[in-house]
Amino acid sequence: MKKSFSCLACLITCLCTVLLPKQGAAQQLVPIKEAIYHALENNLQVKQAQFQAALSEEDLKQAKSQFYPSLNAQVGGNMRFGRYFDQTTGQLVPSVNTANAGASADVPIFQGFQRINQILANKNQLAADQSNIEKVKNDLVLSVATTYLEALTNQDLLTAAEQQLNLSRQQLEVAEANYEVGNNTLADLSQAKSQVATDELNVTSAQNAFELSMLNLKQLMELDPAADIALEKPPVADIEQIESPYTAAEIYQRALKAQPDIETAVFSTALAKNNIDIAKGGYYPTLGFGAGYGTSVSSVASQPIAFDAEGRPTEYGRVSFGDQLRANESPYIGLTLNIPIFNRFQVRTAVNKAKINYQNALTNEQLAKNNLNKIVNQAVLDLRSASKRYASTETAFESAKDAFEVIRQRYEVGLANSVELFTAQTTMNKAEFDHIQARYDLLFRSKVIDFYLGNEINF
Repeated sequence: MKKSFSCLACLITCLCTVLLPKQGAAQQLVPIKEAIYHALENNLQVKQAQFQAALSEEDLKQAKSQFYPSLNAQVGGNMRFGRYFDQTTGQLVPSVNTANAGASADVPIFQGFQRINQILANKNQLAADQSNIEKVKNDLVLSVATTYLEALTNQDLLTAAEQQLNLSRQQLEVAEANYEVGNNTLADLSQAKSQVATDELNVTSAQNAFELSMLNLKQLMELDPAADIALEKPPVADIEQIESPYTAAEIYQRALKAQPDIETAVFSTALAKNNIDIAKGGYYPTLGFGAGYGTSVSSVASQPIAFDAEGRPTEYGRVSFGDQLRANESPYIGLTLNIPIFNRFQVRTAVNKAKINYQNALTNEQLAKNNLNKIVNQAVLDLRSASKRYASTETAFESAKDAFEVIRQRYEVGLANSVELFTAQTTMNKAEFDHIQARYDLLFRSKVIDFYLGNEINF
């Protein structure tokens, strides 16, 4: 019953727990796939790239809105003191209160295709920024995978160092017992103590390296450094069967389509080409349509209300607010044509700079492709080298273990001295460490190939 309850609790934890365990909670197993997913969801650099893409999307909306007319309204009022010429009544008055209101609309008809090209440029900028999000994610995935495997390597090195320390302590106990009965010399005992001290130092160094790699992994995942997590080890049998059926050329062709670095460079080149067309738009005349309506009122506006026999006004009265609004109406419509004649070579300079930027973008795109080709070929060579190194270190480790066992048996019957024993042990230790590093290096090189093929990184 206890076993069943434990399995149920473990299942609930796996289904409900996000990778942010509470402090003091049980250690949580984090497979490499979940580590990558958690990093992608929480990494701040990914969020910054997403914010930049959101800004570019707003720029695209703004570029599209340039085809809409603009409409504005104005309302104003003034109190004038002192002699002032009232434009509403056409009189020179000592003081006056005036008010005015109006509305205007402007419709750009033709601007040298700049608005169309600006929309195309903003679309390419948005596509480049979206590709950059994937680039940042790809870089993060590779960093998490590298750090994860580095932590696994250091974890196994720590385990091996602890095992070697236990072996050295056992041999020290044997050396002390033999020294007490006179079978070993003081030099043999000192050699055994020195080996224990060396292995203790190795354990300390391995522990520090493991903790540092775990800290780096947690930082990439945006986890609390105090979070207690455990790493999932890949099956050893899978490591021994690692091989890549692809050639460097095949991997490169697939990487060209899968890697967002290339997409970003391609969209940046298209953007630079759009900028040339935008700059050339400055050579064209622009045509715009405008319409508006305005009116005003004045506190001193008056009109004759009484006349003498000869028809001359003898008495004036104030003009009503509504009558002034109607009388002072001033609607208008018009077209504006601007023809560039000479602008101190500003347009020509802008076009030349845009062409230079386009050539630079083409160069950057080719550099990105060349760099990817170099990295892919290097990854294939590294995988072959890692496979050979793994096989050789495995053979070396097995040979070193056999040699150590022979020396230890001879040492126990007095046919070998302590120097030979601990030299054989040191050789075995180094061979084991090399084999552990070669195993994870081979696994990492295979995951690099998967990365450039666009495959998911998982054990």
